[in-house]
Amino acid sequence: MSLRVQELVHSLEQGVWSRYVRWLCVLVAMGGGAVLYDAVAFHNLSCPEAMEAAQLARSLGEGKGYTTLCVRPFSIFLLQHHRPDHSPMLKEAHPDLTNPPIYPCALAAVLKFANGAAARHGGIYPVKMEKFRIYRADLIIAAFNQVLLLTAAIMLFSIAVRLFSRPVAWVSALVFLGTELYWRFSVSGLSTNLLLIWVLALVLSLMRLETGLQKGSSARVMIAWAVLTGGLIGLGGLTRYAFAWFLVPVVIWLIAFFGKQRAQLSLATCLTCLAVLTPWLARNWQVSGTPCGLATFAATQGTRSFPEDRLDRSLEPAVWQVKPTEYARKLAANARDIFLNELPRLGGSWVSALFLAGLLLPLTGSAPARLRWFLILSLPCVILVQALGRTYLSDESPTINSENLLVLLAPLILVFGVGFFFVLLERLDLGTLFLRLGIIGSFIAVLSLPLIISLLPPRISPIMYPPYYPPMLAKVGVWMDEGDLVMTDVPWAIAWYGRRQSVLTTMSWKRDFFQITDFMKPIRALYLTPRTTDTKFISTWVKGEEQNWCKFLFEIISKKEVPTGFPLRRAPGNFLFPEQLFLTDLDRWLFKE
Repeated sequence: MSLRVQELVHSLEQGVWSRYVRWLCVLVAMGGGAVLYDAVAFHNLSCPEAMEAAQLARSLGEGKGYTTLCVRPFSIFLLQHHRPDHSPMLKEAHPDLTNPPIYPCALAAVLKFANGAAARHGGIYPVKMEKFRIYRADLIIAAFNQVLLLTAAIMLFSIAVRLFSRPVAWVSALVFLGTELYWRFSVSGLSTNLLLIWVLALVLSLMRLETGLQKGSSARVMIAWAVLTGGLIGLGGLTRYAFAWFLVPVVIWLIAFFGKQRAQLSLATCLTCLAVLTPWLARNWQVSGTPCGLATFAATQGTRSFPEDRLDRSLEPAVWQVKPTEYARKLAANARDIFLNELPRLGGSWVSALFLAGLLLPLTGSAPARLRWFLILSLPCVILVQALGRTYLSDESPTINSENLLVLLAPLILVFGVGFFFVLLERLDLGTLFLRLGIIGSFIAVLSLPLIISLLPPRISPIMYPPYYPPMLAKVGVWMDEGDLVMTDVPWAIAWYGRRQSVLTTMSWKRDFFQITDFMKPIRALYLTPRTTDTKFISTWVKGEEQNWCKFLFEIISKKEVPTGFPLRRAPGNFLFPEQLFLTDLDRWLFKE
Protein backbone atom coordinates (compact mmCIF):
# COMPACT_ATOMS: atom_id res chain seq x y z
CA MET A 1 0.00 0.00 0.00
CA SER A 2 2.75 2.45 0.92
CA LEU A 3 4.51 1.61 -2.37
CA ARG A 4 1.41 2.58 -4.37
CA VAL A 5 1.14 5.83 -2.45
CA GLN A 6 4.79 6.61 -3.19
CA GLU A 7 4.24 5.86 -6.89
CA LEU A 8 1.20 8.15 -6.94
CA VAL A 9 3.11 10.97 -5.25
CA HIS A 10 6.00 10.50 -7.68
CA SER A 11 3.67 10.62 -10.70
CA LEU A 12 2.11 13.83 -9.38
CA GLU A 13 5.48 15.46 -8.72
CA GLN A 14 7.63 14.28 -11.61
CA GLY A 15 5.75 11.61 -13.54
CA VAL A 16 2.95 11.52 -16.08
CA TRP A 17 0.51 13.59 -14.02
CA SER A 18 2.96 16.33 -13.03
CA ARG A 19 2.19 18.38 -16.13
CA TYR A 20 -1.55 18.27 -15.47
CA VAL A 21 -1.04 19.18 -11.82
CA ARG A 22 0.99 22.24 -12.79
CA TRP A 23 -1.64 23.36 -15.27
CA LEU A 24 -4.39 22.79 -12.71
CA CYS A 25 -2.52 25.00 -10.25
CA VAL A 26 -2.07 27.63 -12.96
CA LEU A 27 -5.78 27.58 -13.85
CA VAL A 28 -6.81 27.84 -10.20
CA ALA A 29 -4.45 30.80 -9.74
CA MET A 30 -5.81 32.48 -12.88
CA GLY A 31 -9.39 31.94 -11.73
CA GLY A 32 -8.53 33.33 -8.31
CA GLY A 33 -7.03 36.40 -9.97
CA ALA A 34 -10.24 36.94 -11.94
CA VAL A 35 -12.35 36.68 -8.77
CA LEU A 36 -10.05 39.17 -7.01
CA TYR A 37 -10.27 41.64 -9.89
CA ASP A 38 -14.07 41.43 -10.00
CA ALA A 39 -14.25 41.88 -6.23
CA VAL A 40 -12.19 45.08 -6.39
CA ALA A 41 -12.38 46.63 -9.86
CA PHE A 42 -15.59 45.38 -11.49
CA HIS A 43 -18.03 47.96 -12.83
CA ASN A 44 -21.32 47.73 -14.69
CA LEU A 45 -21.43 48.19 -18.45
CA SER A 46 -20.54 51.66 -19.66
CA CYS A 47 -19.80 51.19 -23.39
CA PRO A 48 -22.78 51.71 -25.73
CA GLU A 49 -21.60 48.85 -27.97
CA ALA A 50 -21.53 46.44 -25.02
CA MET A 51 -25.05 47.28 -23.83
CA GLU A 52 -26.37 47.06 -27.37
CA ALA A 53 -24.81 43.62 -27.90
CA ALA A 54 -26.12 42.46 -24.50
CA GLN A 55 -29.74 43.44 -25.17
CA LEU A 56 -29.50 41.83 -28.61
CA ALA A 57 -28.16 38.63 -27.01
CA ARG A 58 -31.06 38.61 -24.56
CA SER A 59 -33.53 38.95 -27.46
CA LEU A 60 -31.87 36.01 -29.21
CA GLY A 61 -32.03 33.91 -26.05
CA GLU A 62 -35.73 34.70 -25.67
CA GLY A 63 -36.46 33.57 -29.23
CA LYS A 64 -37.20 37.04 -30.65
CA GLY A 65 -34.76 36.69 -33.52
CA TYR A 66 -32.04 39.10 -34.58
CA THR A 67 -34.02 42.17 -33.56
CA THR A 68 -33.09 45.10 -31.39
CA LEU A 69 -34.76 47.47 -28.94
CA CYS A 70 -32.06 50.09 -29.63
CA VAL A 71 -32.97 52.07 -32.74
CA ARG A 72 -30.98 54.78 -34.46
CA PRO A 73 -32.61 57.33 -36.78
CA PHE A 74 -30.01 56.38 -39.41
CA SER A 75 -31.14 52.73 -39.35
CA ILE A 76 -34.71 54.00 -39.89
CA PHE A 77 -33.41 55.90 -42.93
CA LEU A 78 -31.71 52.81 -44.38
CA LEU A 79 -34.78 50.62 -43.92
CA GLN A 80 -37.18 53.18 -45.37
CA HIS A 81 -35.06 53.74 -48.47
CA HIS A 82 -34.56 50.03 -49.11
CA ARG A 83 -37.93 48.46 -48.35
CA PRO A 84 -40.61 48.61 -51.05
CA ASP A 85 -43.22 49.64 -48.45
CA HIS A 86 -40.86 52.28 -46.94
CA SER A 87 -41.61 50.95 -43.44
CA PRO A 88 -39.32 52.16 -40.62
CA MET A 89 -39.94 48.82 -38.81
CA LEU A 90 -40.81 50.50 -35.50
CA LYS A 91 -44.26 49.01 -34.93
CA GLU A 92 -42.84 45.53 -35.46
CA ALA A 93 -39.53 43.96 -34.49
CA HIS A 94 -36.74 46.28 -35.68
CA PRO A 95 -33.88 44.31 -37.33
CA ASP A 96 -30.43 44.91 -35.89
CA LEU A 97 -28.08 46.61 -38.35
CA THR A 98 -25.19 47.30 -35.99
CA ASN A 99 -23.79 44.04 -34.61
CA PRO A 100 -22.29 41.11 -36.53
CA PRO A 101 -23.66 37.81 -35.18
CA ILE A 102 -20.90 35.76 -33.50
CA TYR A 103 -20.51 37.64 -30.21
CA PRO A 104 -24.24 38.26 -29.56
CA CYS A 105 -24.99 34.58 -30.29
CA ALA A 106 -22.25 33.42 -27.91
CA LEU A 107 -23.47 35.89 -25.30
CA ALA A 108 -27.06 34.71 -25.80
CA ALA A 109 -26.09 31.15 -24.88
CA VAL A 110 -24.22 32.32 -21.77
CA LEU A 111 -27.01 34.63 -20.57
CA LYS A 112 -29.73 32.04 -21.22
CA PHE A 113 -27.85 29.39 -19.26
CA ALA A 114 -27.08 31.80 -16.39
CA ASN A 115 -30.66 33.05 -16.27
CA GLY A 116 -31.97 29.48 -16.13
CA ALA A 117 -29.51 28.56 -13.39
CA ALA A 118 -30.58 31.59 -11.34
CA ALA A 119 -34.30 31.17 -12.00
CA ARG A 120 -35.02 30.22 -8.38
CA HIS A 121 -33.59 33.56 -7.29
CA GLY A 122 -35.50 35.64 -9.82
CA GLY A 123 -33.05 35.32 -12.71
CA ILE A 124 -30.19 37.65 -13.60
CA TYR A 125 -32.11 40.53 -15.16
CA PRO A 126 -34.21 42.18 -12.41
CA VAL A 127 -32.61 45.28 -10.89
CA LYS A 128 -32.83 45.49 -7.11
CA MET A 129 -33.43 49.14 -6.24
CA GLU A 130 -32.30 48.93 -2.62
CA LYS A 131 -28.58 49.47 -2.10
CA PHE A 132 -27.84 48.78 -5.75
CA ARG A 133 -24.22 48.23 -6.73
CA ILE A 134 -23.83 45.38 -9.21
CA TYR A 135 -26.14 44.23 -11.99
CA ARG A 136 -25.91 40.44 -12.06
CA ALA A 137 -26.21 40.13 -15.86
CA ASP A 138 -23.26 42.52 -16.27
CA LEU A 139 -21.20 40.37 -13.91
CA ILE A 140 -22.06 37.24 -15.93
CA ILE A 141 -20.88 38.97 -19.12
CA ALA A 142 -17.62 39.99 -17.41
CA ALA A 143 -17.04 36.44 -16.17
CA PHE A 144 -17.57 35.07 -19.69
CA ASN A 145 -15.07 37.53 -21.11
CA GLN A 146 -12.56 36.65 -18.40
CA VAL A 147 -12.81 32.99 -19.39
CA LEU A 148 -11.95 34.12 -22.92
CA LEU A 149 -9.05 36.16 -21.53
CA LEU A 150 -7.62 33.15 -19.68
CA THR A 151 -8.05 31.04 -22.84
CA ALA A 152 -6.13 33.68 -24.80
CA ALA A 153 -3.30 33.49 -22.24
CA ILE A 154 -3.01 29.74 -22.76
CA MET A 155 -2.98 30.19 -26.55
CA LEU A 156 -0.34 32.90 -26.24
CA PHE A 157 1.78 30.50 -24.17
CA SER A 158 1.50 27.91 -26.96
CA ILE A 159 2.61 30.45 -29.57
CA ALA A 160 5.57 31.66 -27.50
CA VAL A 161 6.76 28.08 -26.89
CA ARG A 162 6.81 27.40 -30.62
CA LEU A 163 8.53 30.68 -31.45
CA PHE A 164 11.10 30.93 -28.67
CA SER A 165 11.29 28.79 -25.53
CA ARG A 166 9.31 27.73 -22.47
CA PRO A 167 10.76 30.50 -20.20
CA VAL A 168 9.77 33.13 -22.78
CA ALA A 169 6.32 31.54 -22.96
CA TRP A 170 5.78 31.63 -19.19
CA VAL A 171 6.91 35.23 -18.90
CA SER A 172 4.80 36.26 -21.91
CA ALA A 173 1.68 34.65 -20.44
CA LEU A 174 2.30 36.23 -17.02
CA VAL A 175 2.92 39.69 -18.50
CA PHE A 176 -0.21 39.32 -20.63
CA LEU A 177 -2.31 38.40 -17.61
CA GLY A 178 -0.68 41.22 -15.66
CA THR A 179 -1.70 43.82 -18.25
CA GLU A 180 -4.46 45.92 -16.74
CA LEU A 181 -5.81 46.97 -20.15
CA TYR A 182 -7.10 43.48 -20.97
CA TRP A 183 -8.86 43.16 -17.63
CA ARG A 184 -10.59 46.47 -18.30
CA PHE A 185 -11.75 45.08 -21.63
CA SER A 186 -13.04 41.97 -19.84
CA VAL A 187 -15.44 43.98 -17.66
CA SER A 188 -16.39 46.34 -20.48
CA GLY A 189 -18.60 43.71 -22.10
CA LEU A 190 -17.05 44.29 -25.54
CA SER A 191 -16.15 41.51 -27.97
CA THR A 192 -12.42 42.31 -27.80
CA ASN A 193 -11.43 39.22 -25.81
CA LEU A 194 -13.21 36.97 -28.31
CA LEU A 195 -11.33 38.72 -31.10
CA LEU A 196 -8.08 37.99 -29.27
CA ILE A 197 -8.99 34.30 -29.53
CA TRP A 198 -9.46 34.65 -33.29
CA VAL A 199 -6.16 36.55 -33.72
CA LEU A 200 -4.17 33.98 -31.75
CA ALA A 201 -5.86 31.09 -33.54
CA LEU A 202 -5.03 32.80 -36.83
CA VAL A 203 -1.38 33.04 -35.83
CA LEU A 204 -1.29 29.37 -34.83
CA SER A 205 -2.75 28.50 -38.23
CA LEU A 206 -0.12 30.62 -40.01
CA MET A 207 2.59 28.89 -37.98
CA ARG A 208 1.23 25.53 -39.12
CA LEU A 209 1.44 26.73 -42.70
CA GLU A 210 5.03 27.82 -42.17
CA THR A 211 5.90 24.48 -40.54
CA GLY A 212 4.30 22.63 -43.43
CA LEU A 213 6.39 24.64 -45.88
CA GLN A 214 9.59 23.78 -44.04
CA LYS A 215 8.73 20.07 -43.81
CA GLY A 216 7.50 19.84 -47.40
CA SER A 217 3.93 18.85 -46.51
CA SER A 218 1.57 17.80 -49.28
CA ALA A 219 -0.52 20.33 -51.17
CA ARG A 220 -3.69 18.89 -49.62
CA VAL A 221 -2.42 19.53 -46.08
CA MET A 222 -1.27 23.05 -46.95
CA ILE A 223 -4.60 23.92 -48.56
CA ALA A 224 -6.43 22.57 -45.49
CA TRP A 225 -4.49 24.97 -43.25
CA ALA A 226 -5.14 27.82 -45.72
CA VAL A 227 -8.87 27.02 -45.58
CA LEU A 228 -8.73 27.14 -41.77
CA THR A 229 -6.90 30.47 -41.96
CA GLY A 230 -9.58 31.96 -44.21
CA GLY A 231 -12.30 30.56 -41.98
CA LEU A 232 -10.78 32.19 -38.90
CA ILE A 233 -10.61 35.56 -40.66
CA GLY A 234 -14.25 35.13 -41.64
CA LEU A 235 -15.27 34.28 -38.07
CA GLY A 236 -13.38 37.34 -36.85
CA GLY A 237 -15.20 39.44 -39.44
CA LEU A 238 -18.51 38.09 -38.14
CA THR A 239 -17.44 39.17 -34.66
CA ARG A 240 -16.33 42.65 -35.70
CA TYR A 241 -16.53 43.72 -39.33
CA ALA A 242 -13.16 45.50 -39.34
CA PHE A 243 -11.40 42.23 -38.48
CA ALA A 244 -11.95 41.02 -42.05
CA TRP A 245 -9.22 43.44 -43.16
CA PHE A 246 -6.67 41.01 -41.69
CA LEU A 247 -7.15 39.15 -44.96
CA VAL A 248 -4.92 41.75 -46.64
CA PRO A 249 -1.71 41.19 -44.60
CA VAL A 250 -2.32 37.42 -44.57
CA VAL A 251 -2.52 37.26 -48.37
CA ILE A 252 0.55 39.48 -48.77
CA TRP A 253 2.41 37.23 -46.29
CA LEU A 254 1.42 34.11 -48.24
CA ILE A 255 2.50 35.63 -51.55
CA ALA A 256 5.83 36.76 -50.10
CA PHE A 257 6.96 33.49 -48.50
CA PHE A 258 5.25 30.50 -50.12
CA GLY A 259 6.83 30.37 -53.57
CA LYS A 260 4.98 28.18 -56.06
CA GLN A 261 2.17 27.51 -53.61
CA ARG A 262 1.36 31.17 -53.14
CA ALA A 263 -1.46 31.27 -55.70
CA GLN A 264 -3.45 28.27 -54.49
CA LEU A 265 -2.97 29.08 -50.79
CA SER A 266 -4.01 32.71 -51.25
CA LEU A 267 -7.02 31.68 -53.34
CA ALA A 268 -8.09 29.07 -50.78
CA THR A 269 -7.80 31.61 -47.96
CA CYS A 270 -9.79 34.30 -49.78
CA LEU A 271 -12.54 31.97 -51.00
CA THR A 272 -13.03 30.44 -47.55
CA CYS A 273 -13.18 33.86 -45.92
CA LEU A 274 -15.76 35.03 -48.45
CA ALA A 275 -17.76 31.81 -48.03
CA VAL A 276 -17.99 32.42 -44.27
CA LEU A 277 -18.89 36.10 -44.61
CA THR A 278 -21.24 35.99 -47.61
CA PRO A 279 -24.43 34.61 -45.96
CA TRP A 280 -24.41 37.34 -43.32
CA LEU A 281 -23.53 40.08 -45.80
CA ALA A 282 -26.39 38.86 -47.99
CA ARG A 283 -28.74 39.08 -45.00
CA ASN A 284 -27.69 42.68 -44.39
CA TRP A 285 -28.14 43.53 -48.05
CA GLN A 286 -31.59 41.99 -48.11
CA VAL A 287 -32.67 43.88 -44.99
CA SER A 288 -31.03 47.29 -45.51
CA GLY A 289 -29.35 47.44 -48.93
CA THR A 290 -25.91 47.61 -47.30
CA PRO A 291 -23.37 44.80 -46.80
CA CYS A 292 -22.42 45.67 -43.21
CA GLY A 293 -25.38 47.64 -41.96
CA LEU A 294 -24.46 50.86 -40.17
CA ALA A 295 -20.78 49.83 -40.13
CA THR A 296 -20.75 50.34 -43.91
CA PHE A 297 -20.69 54.08 -43.21
CA ALA A 298 -18.13 54.08 -40.39
CA ALA A 299 -15.69 56.05 -42.54
CA THR A 300 -18.37 58.71 -43.07
CA GLN A 301 -18.80 59.33 -39.34
CA GLY A 302 -16.37 61.90 -38.03
CA THR A 303 -16.00 63.72 -41.33
CA ARG A 304 -16.72 67.44 -41.60
CA SER A 305 -20.23 66.72 -42.94
CA PHE A 306 -21.06 64.31 -40.10
CA PRO A 307 -19.10 65.21 -36.95
CA GLU A 308 -19.60 63.41 -33.65
CA ASP A 309 -22.83 61.34 -33.71
CA ARG A 310 -24.67 63.40 -36.33
CA LEU A 311 -24.96 60.52 -38.81
CA ASP A 312 -26.56 58.13 -36.31
CA ARG A 313 -29.06 60.82 -35.31
CA SER A 314 -30.01 61.85 -38.85
CA LEU A 315 -33.28 60.80 -40.46
CA GLU A 316 -32.32 62.08 -43.92
CA PRO A 317 -28.51 62.22 -44.19
CA ALA A 318 -26.83 62.99 -47.50
CA VAL A 319 -24.25 60.23 -46.99
CA TRP A 320 -23.39 59.92 -50.65
CA GLN A 321 -22.40 63.58 -50.97
CA VAL A 322 -19.37 63.45 -48.67
CA LYS A 323 -16.30 64.62 -50.59
CA PRO A 324 -13.15 62.46 -50.87
CA THR A 325 -11.13 65.25 -49.28
CA GLU A 326 -13.17 64.85 -46.10
CA TYR A 327 -12.16 61.18 -45.84
CA ALA A 328 -8.53 62.11 -46.46
CA ARG A 329 -8.68 64.77 -43.74
CA LYS A 330 -10.23 62.31 -41.28
CA LEU A 331 -7.61 59.68 -42.08
CA ALA A 332 -4.72 62.11 -41.61
CA ALA A 333 -6.04 63.52 -38.33
CA ASN A 334 -6.80 60.14 -36.75
CA ALA A 335 -3.58 58.52 -37.99
CA ARG A 336 -1.63 61.36 -36.41
CA ASP A 337 -3.39 60.75 -33.10
CA ILE A 338 -2.66 57.02 -33.30
CA PHE A 339 1.06 57.59 -33.91
CA LEU A 340 1.36 60.22 -31.17
CA ASN A 341 -0.80 58.67 -28.45
CA GLU A 342 -1.80 55.05 -29.07
CA LEU A 343 1.27 53.41 -30.57
CA PRO A 344 3.62 54.49 -27.75
CA ARG A 345 1.35 52.81 -25.16
CA LEU A 346 0.29 49.89 -27.32
CA GLY A 347 -1.02 47.02 -25.22
CA GLY A 348 -1.08 49.08 -22.03
CA SER A 349 2.66 48.73 -21.29
CA TRP A 350 6.07 49.77 -22.57
CA VAL A 351 7.03 46.23 -23.60
CA SER A 352 6.11 47.26 -27.17
CA ALA A 353 9.27 49.40 -27.13
CA LEU A 354 11.28 46.20 -26.82
CA PHE A 355 9.49 44.85 -29.89
CA LEU A 356 10.35 47.97 -31.88
CA ALA A 357 13.97 47.73 -30.76
CA GLY A 358 14.02 44.03 -31.57
CA LEU A 359 12.94 44.56 -35.18
CA LEU A 360 16.62 44.89 -36.14
CA LEU A 361 17.66 41.80 -34.19
CA PRO A 362 18.38 38.65 -36.23
CA LEU A 363 16.14 35.78 -35.12
CA THR A 364 17.08 32.11 -35.16
CA GLY A 365 14.63 30.00 -37.13
CA SER A 366 12.28 30.93 -39.93
CA ALA A 367 9.07 30.86 -37.86
CA PRO A 368 9.86 33.87 -35.60
CA ALA A 369 11.30 35.84 -38.53
CA ARG A 370 8.31 35.25 -40.80
CA LEU A 371 5.75 35.82 -38.06
CA ARG A 372 7.50 39.09 -37.28
CA TRP A 373 6.94 40.07 -40.91
CA PHE A 374 3.24 39.26 -40.52
CA LEU A 375 3.11 41.69 -37.59
CA ILE A 376 4.97 44.34 -39.57
CA LEU A 377 2.47 43.93 -42.43
CA SER A 378 -0.53 43.97 -40.08
CA LEU A 379 0.38 47.14 -38.18
CA PRO A 380 -0.06 49.64 -41.05
CA CYS A 381 -3.22 47.86 -42.18
CA VAL A 382 -4.73 48.06 -38.69
CA ILE A 383 -3.69 51.70 -38.28
CA LEU A 384 -5.31 52.59 -41.61
CA VAL A 385 -8.58 50.79 -40.81
CA GLN A 386 -8.75 52.15 -37.26
CA ALA A 387 -8.06 55.72 -38.35
CA LEU A 388 -10.62 55.68 -41.14
CA GLY A 389 -13.27 53.81 -39.15
CA ARG A 390 -13.05 55.89 -36.00
CA THR A 391 -16.34 57.36 -34.76
CA TYR A 392 -17.68 59.24 -31.75
CA LEU A 393 -17.52 55.99 -29.74
CA SER A 394 -13.75 56.39 -29.49
CA ASP A 395 -14.17 59.94 -28.19
CA GLU A 396 -16.73 58.94 -25.55
CA SER A 397 -14.63 56.02 -24.29
CA PRO A 398 -10.96 56.39 -25.28
CA THR A 399 -9.00 53.10 -25.53
CA ILE A 400 -11.83 50.90 -24.19
CA ASN A 401 -14.04 50.77 -27.28
CA SER A 402 -14.89 48.43 -30.14
CA GLU A 403 -12.86 50.52 -32.60
CA ASN A 404 -9.53 49.81 -30.90
CA LEU A 405 -7.90 47.28 -33.26
CA LEU A 406 -4.29 47.85 -32.24
CA VAL A 407 -4.97 46.07 -28.96
CA LEU A 408 -5.52 42.85 -30.94
CA LEU A 409 -1.90 42.82 -32.10
CA ALA A 410 -0.48 43.77 -28.70
CA PRO A 411 -0.22 40.18 -27.30
CA LEU A 412 1.93 39.10 -30.27
CA ILE A 413 4.05 42.22 -29.97
CA LEU A 414 4.38 41.38 -26.28
CA VAL A 415 5.79 37.93 -27.12
CA PHE A 416 8.47 39.42 -29.37
CA GLY A 417 9.24 42.07 -26.75
CA VAL A 418 9.73 39.41 -24.08
CA GLY A 419 11.86 37.40 -26.53
CA PHE A 420 14.11 40.43 -27.03
CA PHE A 421 14.29 40.88 -23.25
CA PHE A 422 15.61 37.32 -22.90
CA VAL A 423 18.18 37.97 -25.64
CA LEU A 424 19.46 40.94 -23.64
CA LEU A 425 19.34 38.87 -20.46
CA GLU A 426 21.52 36.17 -22.00
CA ARG A 427 24.18 38.75 -22.77
CA LEU A 428 24.44 39.80 -19.14
CA ASP A 429 27.06 38.02 -17.08
CA LEU A 430 24.80 36.84 -14.24
CA GLY A 431 26.59 34.75 -11.69
CA THR A 432 23.66 32.94 -10.06
CA LEU A 433 20.26 31.59 -11.01
CA PHE A 434 18.78 33.53 -8.10
CA LEU A 435 19.87 36.84 -9.64
CA ARG A 436 18.48 35.83 -13.04
CA LEU A 437 15.12 34.93 -11.53
CA GLY A 438 15.13 38.19 -9.59
CA ILE A 439 15.56 40.23 -12.77
CA ILE A 440 12.80 38.29 -14.53
CA GLY A 441 10.48 38.71 -11.55
CA SER A 442 11.18 42.43 -11.42
CA PHE A 443 10.48 42.69 -15.15
CA ILE A 444 7.07 41.04 -14.70
CA ALA A 445 6.27 43.11 -11.61
CA VAL A 446 7.10 46.43 -13.26
CA LEU A 447 4.94 45.63 -16.29
CA SER A 448 2.11 44.58 -13.98
CA LEU A 449 2.20 47.73 -11.84
CA PRO A 450 -0.92 49.32 -13.44
CA LEU A 451 -2.93 46.19 -12.61
CA ILE A 452 -1.52 46.03 -9.08
CA ILE A 453 -2.33 49.69 -8.47
CA SER A 454 -5.89 49.20 -9.77
CA LEU A 455 -6.42 46.56 -7.06
CA LEU A 456 -5.31 48.87 -4.26
CA PRO A 457 -7.67 51.10 -2.25
CA PRO A 458 -9.71 53.14 -2.77
CA ARG A 459 -12.09 50.80 -4.54
CA ILE A 460 -13.80 52.24 -7.59
CA SER A 461 -17.57 52.36 -7.67
CA PRO A 462 -19.19 49.74 -9.94
CA ILE A 463 -21.91 52.26 -10.81
CA MET A 464 -20.94 54.13 -13.98
CA TYR A 465 -22.85 57.33 -13.32
CA PRO A 466 -22.98 59.66 -15.09
CA PRO A 467 -24.79 58.82 -17.25
CA TYR A 468 -25.77 55.19 -16.47
CA TYR A 469 -27.62 54.33 -13.26
CA PRO A 470 -29.35 50.95 -13.76
CA PRO A 471 -32.12 51.42 -11.14
CA MET A 472 -33.20 54.68 -12.78
CA LEU A 473 -33.06 53.13 -16.24
CA ALA A 474 -35.04 50.14 -15.01
CA LYS A 475 -37.61 52.46 -13.43
CA VAL A 476 -38.15 54.17 -16.78
CA GLY A 477 -38.80 50.71 -18.23
CA VAL A 478 -41.30 49.92 -15.46
CA TRP A 479 -43.20 53.15 -16.10
CA MET A 480 -43.56 52.39 -19.81
CA ASP A 481 -45.76 49.69 -21.34
CA GLU A 482 -44.28 46.93 -23.44
CA GLY A 483 -44.24 48.17 -27.03
CA ASP A 484 -43.98 51.86 -26.06
CA LEU A 485 -41.32 53.90 -27.82
CA VAL A 486 -38.94 56.11 -25.81
CA MET A 487 -36.70 58.77 -27.32
CA THR A 488 -33.46 59.09 -25.36
CA ASP A 489 -29.79 59.95 -25.66
CA VAL A 490 -28.93 56.49 -24.19
CA PRO A 491 -31.13 54.07 -26.17
CA TRP A 492 -28.70 51.19 -25.61
CA ALA A 493 -29.07 51.60 -21.83
CA ILE A 494 -32.88 51.81 -21.91
CA ALA A 495 -32.92 48.73 -24.15
CA TRP A 496 -30.59 46.75 -21.84
CA TYR A 497 -31.64 47.83 -18.34
CA GLY A 498 -35.18 49.08 -19.07
CA ARG A 499 -36.14 46.48 -21.72
CA ARG A 500 -38.11 49.01 -23.75
CA GLN A 501 -37.83 50.04 -27.38
CA SER A 502 -35.87 53.28 -27.59
CA VAL A 503 -34.72 55.55 -30.38
CA LEU A 504 -31.66 57.81 -30.26
CA THR A 505 -32.44 61.52 -29.99
CA THR A 506 -32.75 63.08 -33.42
CA MET A 507 -30.87 66.15 -34.57
CA SER A 508 -33.99 68.32 -34.30
CA TRP A 509 -36.56 68.32 -31.50
CA LYS A 510 -39.18 69.86 -33.77
CA ARG A 511 -38.96 68.52 -37.32
CA ASP A 512 -37.42 65.07 -36.78
CA PHE A 513 -39.19 64.30 -33.51
CA PHE A 514 -42.61 64.99 -35.01
CA GLN A 515 -41.73 63.10 -38.16
CA ILE A 516 -41.25 59.96 -36.07
CA THR A 517 -44.09 60.39 -33.59
CA ASP A 518 -46.68 61.51 -36.19
CA PHE A 519 -45.86 59.28 -39.16
CA MET A 520 -43.91 56.24 -37.87
CA LYS A 521 -44.81 55.38 -34.27
CA PRO A 522 -45.97 57.52 -31.32
CA ILE A 523 -43.16 58.45 -28.94
CA ARG A 524 -44.52 57.99 -25.43
CA ALA A 525 -41.61 59.38 -23.41
CA LEU A 526 -38.47 61.51 -23.63
CA TYR A 527 -35.51 60.69 -21.38
CA LEU A 528 -32.35 62.83 -21.37
CA THR A 529 -29.27 62.17 -19.20
CA PRO A 530 -26.02 64.06 -18.47
CA ARG A 531 -24.88 62.83 -21.88
CA THR A 532 -26.99 65.74 -23.17
CA THR A 533 -27.48 68.00 -20.15
CA ASP A 534 -23.75 68.15 -19.30
CA THR A 535 -22.47 69.09 -22.78
CA LYS A 536 -20.37 72.18 -23.53
CA PHE A 537 -22.36 75.33 -22.90
CA ILE A 538 -21.05 77.77 -25.52
CA SER A 539 -20.61 75.42 -28.49
CA THR A 540 -23.76 73.37 -27.90
CA TRP A 541 -26.24 75.40 -25.83
CA VAL A 542 -25.49 78.86 -27.24
CA LYS A 543 -24.05 78.36 -30.73
CA GLY A 544 -25.65 75.00 -31.48
CA GLU A 545 -28.34 74.41 -34.08
CA GLU A 546 -31.58 76.21 -33.42
CA GLN A 547 -33.67 73.08 -32.82
CA ASN A 548 -31.18 70.88 -30.97
CA TRP A 549 -32.11 69.28 -27.66
CA CYS A 550 -29.92 71.60 -25.60
CA LYS A 551 -31.97 74.53 -26.85
CA PHE A 552 -35.06 72.53 -25.87
CA LEU A 553 -33.66 72.11 -22.34
CA PHE A 554 -32.65 75.76 -22.14
CA GLU A 555 -36.21 76.81 -22.96
CA ILE A 556 -37.57 74.55 -20.20
CA ILE A 557 -35.09 75.88 -17.65
CA SER A 558 -35.52 79.56 -18.56
CA LYS A 559 -39.32 79.54 -18.95
CA LYS A 560 -39.98 76.73 -16.48
CA GLU A 561 -42.37 75.06 -18.89
CA VAL A 562 -42.29 72.64 -21.81
CA PRO A 563 -42.20 74.38 -25.22
CA THR A 564 -45.61 75.02 -26.72
CA GLY A 565 -46.85 72.25 -28.96
CA PHE A 566 -44.57 69.53 -27.57
CA PRO A 567 -46.82 66.53 -26.83
CA LEU A 568 -44.92 65.13 -23.81
CA ARG A 569 -45.62 67.40 -20.86
CA ARG A 570 -45.83 65.20 -17.75
CA ALA A 571 -42.83 64.86 -15.43
CA PRO A 572 -42.37 63.08 -12.07
CA GLY A 573 -41.77 65.52 -9.24
CA ASN A 574 -38.90 63.55 -7.70
CA PHE A 575 -36.82 63.22 -10.87
CA LEU A 576 -33.27 64.61 -11.01
CA PHE A 577 -34.04 67.66 -13.16
CA PRO A 578 -32.11 69.48 -14.63
CA GLU A 579 -29.42 66.78 -14.46
CA GLN A 580 -31.91 64.38 -16.02
CA LEU A 581 -35.19 65.01 -17.79
CA PHE A 582 -38.10 62.60 -18.14
CA LEU A 583 -41.25 63.68 -19.95
CA THR A 584 -44.18 61.50 -20.91
CA ASP A 585 -47.79 61.70 -22.03
CA LEU A 586 -49.35 60.40 -18.79
CA ASP A 587 -48.61 60.33 -15.08
CA ARG A 588 -47.46 56.73 -15.41
CA TRP A 589 -45.55 56.70 -12.10
CA LEU A 590 -48.81 57.09 -10.16
CA PHE A 591 -50.00 53.57 -11.01
CA LYS A 592 -46.77 51.74 -11.96
CA GLU A 593 -44.51 52.18 -8.93
